[in-house]
Amino acid sequence: MSRRATRPKRRPAPSSAPAVSAASPCPCGLTAPYGECCGRFHAGPAAAAPTAELLMRSRYSAFVVRDASYLLRTWAPETRPGEVDFDPSTRWAGLEIRDTTEGTAFHQAGTVTFVARYAHGGEPGSLHERSRFRRHEGAWVYVDGDFLDEL
Repeated sequence: MSRRATRPKRRPAPSSAPAVSAASPCPCGLTAPYGECCGRFHAGPAAAAPTAELLMRSRYSAFVVRDASYLLRTWAPETRPGEVDFDPSTRWAGLEIRDTTEGTAFHQAGTVTFVARYAHGGEPGSLHERSRFRRHEGAWVYVDGDFLDEL
């Protein structure tokens, strides 16, 4: 019989973002793989979301993969925070677009109403918001939003 020293218990490492590859389904819910969908917008400023709805979808996906630089880059300067603080115990579980107004290539502003589902510390929840978007230097940016009661 061998003696084995008891190891000190390790704290679990902080939760990291879910692994999403270019070939993974896009977190935004569209049928294209992440690399062809929201991932192309996250890759850099060369590709910009052409509509407010696609910007909303790509921002949701940025929360899923924890891409703070993309979120800050696509936030209107007058409402942009200094940093994005991701809660490691939050896991985003799905996006449902409920309504859009304007926000196309022919508009300067638009809104997107959505429900984003999540689990926080294992407890399910949802965020229902009507977000406002506008063009800034030719690209769509998130301005702000109103939280709505879930129906």
